[in-house]
Amino acid sequence: MPLLNLLPVVQILGFLLILLSFLMTLPVNLLMFSNAPDWRAFVTSAGVCLVVGLLGFFSTGRKRHKLQQRQMFILTVSAWIVIPLFSSLPLLLSDMRLSVTDAFFESISGVTTTGSTILTGLDTMPGDILLWRSIMQWVGGIGIIGMAVAILPFLRIGGMRLFATESSEWTEKAVPRTNLLARGLVLSYLAITGACILVYWLLGMDFFNAINHAFTTVSTGGYSTSDLSMGQFHSLAMLFASSVFMMLGGVPFFLFVRLLNGQAKPLLRDSQVRFFIGFLLVVATVIGLYQVMENGTAPADALVSALFNVTSVVTTTGYASEDYTLWGPLAVVLFFFLTFVGGCSGSTSGGMKMFRFQLSMLLLKEQVIRLLHPNAVIARRYNGRIISDEIVASSVAFSFIFLATLAVVSAVLSLMGLDLVTSLTGAATALANVGPGLGDAIGPAGNFQTLPDGAKWVLMVAMLLGRLELLSVFVMFSPYFWRN
Repeated sequence: MPLLNLLPVVQILGFLLILLSFLMTLPVNLLMFSNAPDWRAFVTSAGVCLVVGLLGFFSTGRKRHKLQQRQMFILTVSAWIVIPLFSSLPLLLSDMRLSVTDAFFESISGVTTTGSTILTGLDTMPGDILLWRSIMQWVGGIGIIGMAVAILPFLRIGGMRLFATESSEWTEKAVPRTNLLARGLVLSYLAITGACILVYWLLGMDFFNAINHAFTTVSTGGYSTSDLSMGQFHSLAMLFASSVFMMLGGVPFFLFVRLLNGQAKPLLRDSQVRFFIGFLLVVATVIGLYQVMENGTAPADALVSALFNVTSVVTTTGYASEDYTLWGPLAVVLFFFLTFVGGCSGSTSGGMKMFRFQLSMLLLKEQVIRLLHPNAVIARRYNGRIISDEIVASSVAFSFIFLATLAVVSAVLSLMGLDLVTSLTGAATALANVGPGLGDAIGPAGNFQTLPDGAKWVLMVAMLLGRLELLSVFVMFSPYFWRN
Protein backbone atom coordinates (compact mmCIF):
# COMPACT_ATOMS: atom_id res chain seq x y z
CA MET A 1 0.00 0.00 0.00
CA PRO A 2 1.53 3.38 -0.96
CA LEU A 3 2.56 5.58 1.94
CA LEU A 4 0.21 8.32 0.80
CA ASN A 5 -2.75 6.05 1.55
CA LEU A 6 -1.86 6.14 5.25
CA LEU A 7 -2.32 9.91 5.49
CA PRO A 8 -5.97 9.68 6.60
CA VAL A 9 -4.94 7.25 9.34
CA VAL A 10 -2.16 9.53 10.58
CA GLN A 11 -4.47 12.55 10.48
CA ILE A 12 -7.18 10.90 12.57
CA LEU A 13 -4.69 9.42 15.04
CA GLY A 14 -3.23 12.89 15.47
CA PHE A 15 -6.66 14.33 16.21
CA LEU A 16 -7.34 11.57 18.75
CA LEU A 17 -4.07 12.32 20.53
CA ILE A 18 -4.99 16.02 20.71
CA LEU A 19 -8.26 15.06 22.41
CA LEU A 20 -6.38 12.69 24.72
CA SER A 21 -4.05 15.50 25.78
CA PHE A 22 -7.00 17.55 27.03
CA LEU A 23 -8.43 14.56 28.88
CA MET A 24 -5.11 14.13 30.67
CA THR A 25 -5.53 17.54 32.28
CA LEU A 26 -8.90 16.58 33.82
CA PRO A 27 -7.56 14.75 36.90
CA VAL A 28 -5.47 17.79 37.81
CA ASN A 29 -8.15 20.38 37.00
CA LEU A 30 -11.01 18.55 38.71
CA LEU A 31 -9.03 17.83 41.86
CA MET A 32 -7.51 21.34 41.88
CA PHE A 33 -4.05 19.97 42.77
CA SER A 34 -5.31 19.07 46.28
CA ASN A 35 -5.28 15.34 45.67
CA ALA A 36 -3.13 15.32 42.56
CA PRO A 37 0.45 14.75 43.75
CA ASP A 38 1.37 13.44 40.30
CA TRP A 39 0.23 16.58 38.49
CA ARG A 40 3.63 16.97 36.81
CA ALA A 41 3.25 13.51 35.27
CA PHE A 42 -0.14 14.46 33.84
CA VAL A 43 0.99 17.84 32.54
CA THR A 44 4.09 16.32 30.92
CA SER A 45 2.06 13.49 29.38
CA ALA A 46 -0.54 15.94 28.07
CA GLY A 47 2.22 18.01 26.49
CA VAL A 48 3.73 14.98 24.77
CA CYS A 49 0.32 13.91 23.42
CA LEU A 50 -0.44 17.43 22.21
CA VAL A 51 2.86 17.84 20.37
CA VAL A 52 2.72 14.41 18.73
CA GLY A 53 -0.96 14.88 17.90
CA LEU A 54 -0.41 18.28 16.28
CA LEU A 55 2.52 16.95 14.26
CA GLY A 56 0.42 14.02 13.05
CA PHE A 57 -2.62 16.13 12.27
CA PHE A 58 -0.95 19.00 10.41
CA SER A 59 1.75 16.95 8.66
CA THR A 60 -0.97 15.43 6.47
CA GLY A 61 -2.17 18.82 5.27
CA ARG A 62 -5.47 20.51 5.95
CA LYS A 63 -7.27 18.50 3.30
CA ARG A 64 -9.96 16.18 4.60
CA HIS A 65 -9.04 12.64 3.58
CA LYS A 66 -11.66 10.01 2.86
CA LEU A 67 -11.09 6.61 4.43
CA GLN A 68 -11.12 3.50 2.28
CA GLN A 69 -11.90 0.07 3.67
CA ARG A 70 -8.31 -1.08 4.13
CA GLN A 71 -7.45 2.22 5.79
CA MET A 72 -10.31 1.69 8.23
CA PHE A 73 -8.87 -1.66 9.21
CA ILE A 74 -5.49 -0.06 9.87
CA LEU A 75 -7.05 2.85 11.76
CA THR A 76 -9.20 0.57 13.93
CA VAL A 77 -6.27 -1.59 15.00
CA SER A 78 -3.68 1.18 15.32
CA ALA A 79 -5.97 3.46 17.34
CA TRP A 80 -6.48 0.76 19.97
CA ILE A 81 -2.71 0.43 20.28
CA VAL A 82 -1.69 4.10 20.10
CA ILE A 83 -4.28 5.44 22.57
CA PRO A 84 -3.43 2.93 25.36
CA LEU A 85 0.28 3.51 24.69
CA PHE A 86 0.03 7.26 25.26
CA SER A 87 -2.54 6.79 28.05
CA SER A 88 0.07 4.84 29.99
CA LEU A 89 2.38 7.88 30.22
CA PRO A 90 0.85 9.37 33.41
CA LEU A 91 1.15 5.98 35.10
CA LEU A 92 4.72 5.53 33.90
CA LEU A 93 5.82 9.03 35.00
CA SER A 94 3.97 8.98 38.33
CA ASP A 95 5.53 8.41 41.75
CA MET A 96 4.31 4.80 41.67
CA ARG A 97 7.42 3.87 39.68
CA LEU A 98 5.63 1.35 37.50
CA SER A 99 7.57 -0.60 34.90
CA VAL A 100 6.76 -0.12 31.22
CA THR A 101 5.03 -3.50 31.22
CA ASP A 102 2.83 -2.73 34.23
CA ALA A 103 1.95 0.79 33.09
CA PHE A 104 0.97 -0.41 29.61
CA PHE A 105 -0.94 -3.37 31.05
CA GLU A 106 -3.01 -1.09 33.30
CA SER A 107 -3.63 1.31 30.43
CA ILE A 108 -4.59 -1.24 27.80
CA SER A 109 -6.80 -3.02 30.32
CA GLY A 110 -8.45 0.31 31.05
CA VAL A 111 -9.03 1.55 27.49
CA THR A 112 -10.33 -1.85 26.34
CA THR A 113 -12.55 -1.81 29.48
CA THR A 114 -11.18 -5.19 30.50
CA GLY A 115 -10.62 -4.14 34.10
CA SER A 116 -7.73 -6.47 34.97
CA THR A 117 -5.31 -4.62 37.22
CA ILE A 118 -1.76 -4.93 38.50
CA LEU A 119 -2.25 -2.26 41.17
CA THR A 120 -2.74 -2.86 44.88
CA GLY A 121 -3.37 -0.42 47.71
CA LEU A 122 -6.10 1.40 45.77
CA ASP A 123 -7.68 2.62 49.03
CA THR A 124 -4.67 4.87 49.71
CA MET A 125 -3.77 5.70 46.12
CA PRO A 126 -3.74 9.38 45.00
CA GLY A 127 -7.00 10.62 43.56
CA ASP A 128 -5.48 11.73 40.26
CA ILE A 129 -4.35 8.21 39.41
CA LEU A 130 -7.70 6.70 40.43
CA LEU A 131 -9.60 9.25 38.36
CA TRP A 132 -7.36 8.73 35.33
CA ARG A 133 -8.01 4.97 35.45
CA SER A 134 -11.74 5.67 35.44
CA ILE A 135 -11.46 8.22 32.62
CA MET A 136 -9.56 5.71 30.49
CA GLN A 137 -12.38 3.20 30.85
CA TRP A 138 -15.10 5.78 30.25
CA VAL A 139 -13.40 7.00 27.06
CA GLY A 140 -12.81 3.41 26.00
CA GLY A 141 -16.51 2.70 26.47
CA ILE A 142 -17.68 5.43 24.09
CA GLY A 143 -14.94 4.39 21.66
CA ILE A 144 -16.23 0.81 21.72
CA ILE A 145 -19.77 1.99 20.94
CA GLY A 146 -18.57 4.15 18.08
CA MET A 147 -16.48 1.31 16.66
CA ALA A 148 -19.32 -1.21 16.95
CA VAL A 149 -21.94 1.05 15.34
CA ALA A 150 -19.93 3.00 12.77
CA ILE A 151 -16.82 1.03 11.79
CA LEU A 152 -17.14 -2.73 12.24
CA PRO A 153 -20.38 -3.08 10.19
CA PHE A 154 -18.68 -1.27 7.29
CA LEU A 155 -15.76 -3.68 7.57
CA ARG A 156 -18.26 -6.55 7.43
CA ILE A 157 -17.19 -7.59 10.94
CA GLY A 158 -19.03 -7.69 14.23
CA GLY A 159 -22.57 -8.18 15.40
CA MET A 160 -23.92 -4.81 14.30
CA ARG A 161 -24.13 -6.13 10.73
CA LEU A 162 -27.11 -8.11 11.92
CA PHE A 163 -28.96 -4.84 12.56
CA ALA A 164 -27.92 -3.11 9.32
CA THR A 165 -31.47 -2.93 7.95
CA GLU A 166 -32.90 -1.46 11.11
CA SER A 167 -29.96 0.91 11.57
CA SER A 168 -30.32 2.17 8.01
CA GLU A 169 -34.01 2.78 8.52
CA TRP A 170 -33.77 4.89 11.63
CA THR A 171 -30.51 6.57 10.63
CA GLU A 172 -32.10 7.90 7.45
CA LYS A 173 -35.48 8.85 8.91
CA ALA A 174 -35.28 9.44 12.63
CA VAL A 175 -31.78 10.95 12.63
CA PRO A 176 -31.10 11.91 9.03
CA ARG A 177 -27.40 12.74 9.24
CA THR A 178 -24.45 10.77 10.56
CA ASN A 179 -23.41 13.60 12.86
CA LEU A 180 -26.83 13.39 14.54
CA LEU A 181 -26.30 9.68 15.08
CA ALA A 182 -22.93 10.37 16.70
CA ARG A 183 -24.49 13.14 18.78
CA GLY A 184 -27.26 10.81 19.89
CA LEU A 185 -24.77 8.15 20.98
CA VAL A 186 -22.75 10.68 22.99
CA LEU A 187 -25.87 12.18 24.58
CA SER A 188 -27.13 8.73 25.54
CA TYR A 189 -23.78 7.83 27.05
CA LEU A 190 -23.59 11.13 28.96
CA ALA A 191 -27.19 10.84 30.20
CA ILE A 192 -26.75 7.31 31.55
CA THR A 193 -23.42 8.27 33.15
CA GLY A 194 -24.97 11.35 34.78
CA ALA A 195 -27.89 9.31 36.10
CA CYS A 196 -25.49 6.74 37.49
CA ILE A 197 -23.47 9.42 39.29
CA LEU A 198 -26.62 10.84 40.83
CA VAL A 199 -27.96 7.46 41.98
CA TYR A 200 -24.63 6.43 43.50
CA TRP A 201 -24.40 9.76 45.33
CA LEU A 202 -27.96 9.50 46.66
CA LEU A 203 -27.25 5.97 47.90
CA GLY A 204 -24.31 7.12 50.01
CA MET A 205 -21.17 7.35 47.87
CA ASP A 206 -19.16 10.55 48.18
CA PHE A 207 -18.99 12.55 44.97
CA PHE A 208 -15.48 11.38 44.04
CA ASN A 209 -16.42 7.71 44.37
CA ALA A 210 -19.71 8.31 42.57
CA ILE A 211 -17.91 9.79 39.55
CA ASN A 212 -15.27 7.07 39.41
CA HIS A 213 -17.70 4.19 39.75
CA ALA A 214 -20.24 5.69 37.35
CA PHE A 215 -17.50 6.02 34.71
CA THR A 216 -16.48 2.39 35.14
CA THR A 217 -20.03 1.04 35.51
CA VAL A 218 -21.55 2.50 32.34
CA SER A 219 -18.43 1.63 30.35
CA THR A 220 -18.61 -1.89 31.85
CA GLY A 221 -14.93 -1.51 32.74
CA GLY A 222 -14.86 -2.39 36.43
CA TYR A 223 -11.97 -0.32 37.82
CA SER A 224 -12.71 0.67 41.42
CA THR A 225 -11.20 2.95 44.05
CA SER A 226 -10.65 0.10 46.51
CA ASP A 227 -9.03 -3.32 46.52
CA LEU A 228 -12.41 -4.57 47.77
CA SER A 229 -14.08 -3.29 44.59
CA MET A 230 -17.82 -2.68 45.19
CA GLY A 231 -17.61 -4.72 48.37
CA GLN A 232 -16.30 -1.61 50.13
CA PHE A 233 -19.80 -0.11 50.35
CA HIS A 234 -21.71 -2.92 52.15
CA SER A 235 -25.05 -1.88 50.64
CA LEU A 236 -27.59 -4.09 48.89
CA ALA A 237 -29.23 -1.01 47.37
CA MET A 238 -25.88 0.03 45.90
CA LEU A 239 -25.30 -3.42 44.43
CA PHE A 240 -28.78 -3.50 42.91
CA ALA A 241 -28.40 -0.02 41.41
CA SER A 242 -25.00 -0.98 40.01
CA SER A 243 -26.56 -4.10 38.47
CA VAL A 244 -29.16 -1.98 36.68
CA PHE A 245 -26.59 0.42 35.24
CA MET A 246 -24.31 -2.44 34.18
CA MET A 247 -27.30 -3.88 32.33
CA LEU A 248 -27.82 -0.53 30.60
CA GLY A 249 -24.16 -0.55 29.60
CA GLY A 250 -24.70 -4.00 28.10
CA VAL A 251 -27.62 -2.89 25.89
CA PRO A 252 -27.12 -1.70 22.26
CA PHE A 253 -26.70 2.06 22.48
CA PHE A 254 -28.31 2.74 19.13
CA LEU A 255 -31.56 1.70 20.80
CA PHE A 256 -31.07 4.51 23.34
CA VAL A 257 -30.69 6.93 20.42
CA ARG A 258 -34.05 5.75 19.14
CA LEU A 259 -35.44 6.23 22.64
CA LEU A 260 -34.20 9.84 22.61
CA ASN A 261 -36.11 10.29 19.36
CA GLY A 262 -39.34 9.06 20.95
CA GLN A 263 -39.13 5.44 19.78
CA ALA A 264 -39.41 3.27 22.88
CA LYS A 265 -40.84 0.13 21.25
CA PRO A 266 -37.59 -1.02 19.57
CA LEU A 267 -35.86 -1.12 22.96
CA LEU A 268 -38.69 -3.02 24.62
CA ARG A 269 -39.21 -5.47 21.75
CA ASP A 270 -35.61 -6.14 20.76
CA SER A 271 -34.99 -9.88 20.84
CA GLN A 272 -31.36 -9.54 21.92
CA VAL A 273 -32.21 -7.21 24.83
CA ARG A 274 -35.03 -9.40 26.09
CA PHE A 275 -32.86 -12.51 25.93
CA PHE A 276 -30.03 -10.63 27.67
CA ILE A 277 -32.18 -9.47 30.60
CA GLY A 278 -33.94 -12.82 30.90
CA PHE A 279 -30.65 -14.70 30.89
CA LEU A 280 -29.25 -12.53 33.69
CA LEU A 281 -32.34 -12.95 35.87
CA VAL A 282 -32.53 -16.73 35.42
CA VAL A 283 -28.83 -17.38 36.11
CA ALA A 284 -28.80 -14.98 39.07
CA THR A 285 -31.86 -16.69 40.55
CA VAL A 286 -30.24 -20.13 40.19
CA ILE A 287 -27.02 -19.01 41.87
CA GLY A 288 -28.92 -17.07 44.54
CA LEU A 289 -31.06 -20.08 45.47
CA TYR A 290 -27.93 -22.25 45.46
CA GLN A 291 -26.35 -19.89 47.99
CA VAL A 292 -29.43 -20.07 50.20
CA MET A 293 -29.49 -23.87 50.17
CA GLU A 294 -25.73 -24.51 50.21
CA ASN A 295 -24.45 -21.73 52.48
CA GLY A 296 -27.56 -20.64 54.39
CA THR A 297 -27.30 -17.08 53.07
CA ALA A 298 -30.27 -14.79 53.68
CA PRO A 299 -32.49 -14.80 50.55
CA ALA A 300 -32.30 -11.04 49.93
CA ASP A 301 -28.52 -10.99 50.34
CA ALA A 302 -28.08 -14.06 48.16
CA LEU A 303 -30.28 -12.87 45.29
CA VAL A 304 -28.94 -9.31 45.14
CA SER A 305 -25.34 -10.47 45.45
CA ALA A 306 -25.87 -13.12 42.78
CA LEU A 307 -27.54 -10.61 40.43
CA PHE A 308 -24.71 -8.13 40.91
CA ASN A 309 -21.85 -10.57 40.35
CA VAL A 310 -23.57 -12.42 37.48
CA THR A 311 -24.33 -9.10 35.74
CA SER A 312 -20.76 -7.95 36.35
CA VAL A 313 -19.27 -11.03 34.69
CA VAL A 314 -21.76 -11.32 31.82
CA THR A 315 -21.48 -7.62 30.91
CA THR A 316 -17.68 -8.02 31.28
CA THR A 317 -17.57 -5.23 33.87
CA GLY A 318 -15.46 -7.16 36.36
CA TYR A 319 -16.69 -5.69 39.63
CA ALA A 320 -16.90 -8.02 42.62
CA SER A 321 -18.81 -7.58 45.88
CA GLU A 322 -17.09 -10.61 47.42
CA ASP A 323 -15.06 -13.66 46.42
CA TYR A 324 -17.74 -15.65 44.59
CA THR A 325 -15.36 -18.57 44.12
CA LEU A 326 -16.13 -19.41 47.78
CA TRP A 327 -19.86 -19.87 47.09
CA GLY A 328 -19.46 -23.52 46.09
CA PRO A 329 -18.51 -25.71 43.10
CA LEU A 330 -21.65 -24.96 41.09
CA ALA A 331 -21.05 -21.22 41.34
CA VAL A 332 -17.42 -21.58 40.22
CA VAL A 333 -18.40 -23.65 37.17
CA LEU A 334 -21.19 -21.25 36.19
CA PHE A 335 -19.01 -18.17 36.57
CA PHE A 336 -16.35 -19.76 34.37
CA PHE A 337 -18.82 -20.25 31.52
CA LEU A 338 -20.39 -16.83 32.11
CA THR A 339 -16.99 -15.33 31.30
CA PHE A 340 -17.54 -16.09 27.61
CA VAL A 341 -21.10 -14.80 27.21
CA GLY A 342 -20.86 -11.01 27.02
CA GLY A 343 -23.59 -8.40 26.59
CA CYS A 344 -25.37 -7.20 23.48
CA SER A 345 -23.76 -6.20 20.23
CA GLY A 346 -23.38 -2.43 20.00
CA SER A 347 -22.87 -2.06 23.76
CA THR A 348 -19.77 -1.37 25.82
CA SER A 349 -19.58 -5.07 26.80
CA GLY A 350 -17.08 -7.58 25.48
CA GLY A 351 -17.44 -11.36 25.23
CA MET A 352 -18.94 -13.43 22.45
CA LYS A 353 -22.19 -11.40 22.59
CA MET A 354 -25.73 -12.60 23.17
CA PHE A 355 -26.86 -12.59 19.54
CA ARG A 356 -24.29 -15.25 18.61
CA PHE A 357 -25.76 -17.63 21.16
CA GLN A 358 -29.22 -16.85 19.84
CA LEU A 359 -28.11 -17.58 16.28
CA SER A 360 -26.54 -20.83 17.44
CA MET A 361 -29.82 -21.88 19.03
CA LEU A 362 -31.68 -21.02 15.82
CA LEU A 363 -29.24 -23.12 13.80
CA LEU A 364 -29.58 -26.01 16.24
CA LYS A 365 -33.37 -25.85 15.95
CA GLU A 366 -33.08 -25.70 12.16
CA GLN A 367 -30.79 -28.73 12.11
CA VAL A 368 -33.17 -30.78 14.26
CA ILE A 369 -36.07 -29.92 11.96
CA ARG A 370 -34.05 -30.86 8.87
CA LEU A 371 -33.20 -34.24 10.39
CA LEU A 372 -36.93 -34.93 10.69
CA HIS A 373 -37.98 -33.15 7.48
CA PRO A 374 -35.03 -33.10 5.03
CA ASN A 375 -36.95 -31.22 2.34
CA ALA A 376 -38.40 -28.56 4.61
CA VAL A 377 -38.01 -24.92 3.58
CA ILE A 378 -37.12 -22.98 6.71
CA ALA A 379 -37.12 -19.20 6.94
CA ARG A 380 -34.36 -18.24 9.33
CA ARG A 381 -35.54 -15.12 11.19
CA TYR A 382 -34.11 -12.99 13.95
CA ASN A 383 -35.86 -9.93 15.38
CA GLY A 384 -38.49 -10.33 12.67
CA ARG A 385 -36.01 -10.20 9.79
CA ILE A 386 -34.50 -12.83 7.51
CA ILE A 387 -30.92 -13.74 8.42
CA SER A 388 -28.57 -14.09 5.47
CA ASP A 389 -26.14 -17.00 5.14
CA GLU A 390 -23.32 -14.46 5.15
CA ILE A 391 -24.19 -13.29 8.67
CA VAL A 392 -24.43 -16.88 9.89
CA ALA A 393 -21.06 -17.69 8.33
CA SER A 394 -19.51 -14.63 9.99
CA SER A 395 -20.88 -15.69 13.37
CA VAL A 396 -19.58 -19.24 12.97
CA ALA A 397 -16.17 -17.94 11.87
CA PHE A 398 -15.95 -15.64 14.89
CA SER A 399 -16.91 -18.43 17.30
CA PHE A 400 -14.26 -20.72 15.81
CA ILE A 401 -11.47 -18.13 15.88
CA PHE A 402 -12.44 -17.13 19.43
CA LEU A 403 -12.14 -20.69 20.73
CA ALA A 404 -8.98 -21.37 18.72
CA THR A 405 -7.35 -18.19 20.07
CA LEU A 406 -8.43 -19.15 23.58
CA ALA A 407 -6.65 -22.49 23.21
CA VAL A 408 -3.47 -20.88 21.86
CA VAL A 409 -3.31 -18.15 24.53
CA SER A 410 -3.97 -20.69 27.29
CA ALA A 411 -1.19 -22.93 25.98
CA VAL A 412 1.28 -20.05 25.77
CA LEU A 413 0.46 -18.97 29.34
CA SER A 414 0.95 -22.53 30.58
CA LEU A 415 4.39 -22.61 28.91
CA MET A 416 5.27 -19.62 31.11
CA GLY A 417 4.67 -21.67 34.24
CA LEU A 418 1.08 -20.72 35.05
CA ASP A 419 -1.24 -23.41 36.37
CA LEU A 420 -4.26 -24.70 34.46
CA VAL A 421 -6.86 -22.53 36.18
CA THR A 422 -4.80 -19.35 35.85
CA SER A 423 -3.86 -20.06 32.22
CA LEU A 424 -7.36 -20.96 31.06
CA THR A 425 -9.32 -18.31 32.96
CA GLY A 426 -6.66 -15.67 32.32
CA ALA A 427 -6.94 -16.25 28.58
CA ALA A 428 -10.74 -16.28 28.79
CA THR A 429 -11.01 -13.11 30.82
CA ALA A 430 -8.59 -11.26 28.52
CA LEU A 431 -10.27 -12.32 25.26
CA ALA A 432 -13.73 -11.61 26.67
CA ASN A 433 -12.54 -8.35 28.32
CA VAL A 434 -14.02 -9.36 31.68
CA GLY A 435 -11.30 -8.52 34.23
CA PRO A 436 -10.89 -11.05 37.03
CA GLY A 437 -10.33 -14.73 36.36
CA LEU A 438 -10.52 -17.63 38.77
CA GLY A 439 -8.03 -19.04 41.26
CA ASP A 440 -5.93 -17.54 44.03
CA ALA A 441 -3.72 -15.40 41.77
CA ILE A 442 -6.12 -13.65 39.35
CA GLY A 443 -9.48 -14.43 40.95
CA PRO A 444 -11.90 -11.76 42.23
CA ALA A 445 -9.85 -11.52 45.45
CA GLY A 446 -6.49 -11.22 43.64
CA ASN A 447 -4.93 -9.30 40.74
CA PHE A 448 -2.44 -9.73 37.91
CA GLN A 449 0.61 -8.20 39.62
CA THR A 450 2.28 -11.53 40.40
CA LEU A 451 2.23 -12.79 36.81
CA PRO A 452 5.53 -12.77 34.89
CA ASP A 453 6.01 -9.91 32.42
CA GLY A 454 5.81 -12.27 29.47
CA ALA A 455 2.37 -13.45 30.56
CA LYS A 456 1.20 -9.85 30.92
CA TRP A 457 2.21 -9.06 27.32
CA VAL A 458 0.40 -12.15 26.07
CA LEU A 459 -2.72 -11.05 27.97
CA MET A 460 -2.42 -7.53 26.56
CA VAL A 461 -2.46 -8.93 23.03
CA ALA A 462 -5.48 -11.06 23.95
CA MET A 463 -7.31 -7.99 25.33
CA LEU A 464 -6.83 -6.17 22.03
CA LEU A 465 -7.88 -9.18 19.98
CA GLY A 466 -11.03 -9.61 22.04
CA ARG A 467 -11.98 -5.95 21.91
CA LEU A 468 -11.44 -5.72 18.14
CA GLU A 469 -13.59 -8.79 17.44
CA LEU A 470 -10.48 -10.82 16.45
CA LEU A 471 -11.14 -10.92 12.71
CA SER A 472 -10.34 -7.23 12.21
CA VAL A 473 -6.81 -7.95 13.45
CA PHE A 474 -6.24 -11.31 11.78
CA VAL A 475 -7.33 -10.03 8.38
CA MET A 476 -4.31 -7.70 8.37
CA PHE A 477 -2.01 -10.72 8.42
CA SER A 478 -3.46 -11.94 5.14
CA PRO A 479 -1.34 -11.26 2.03
CA TYR A 480 -4.54 -10.33 0.18
CA PHE A 481 -4.99 -7.33 2.51
CA TRP A 482 -1.79 -5.64 1.31
CA ARG A 483 -2.30 -6.22 -2.40
CA ASN A 484 -3.42 -3.21 -4.43
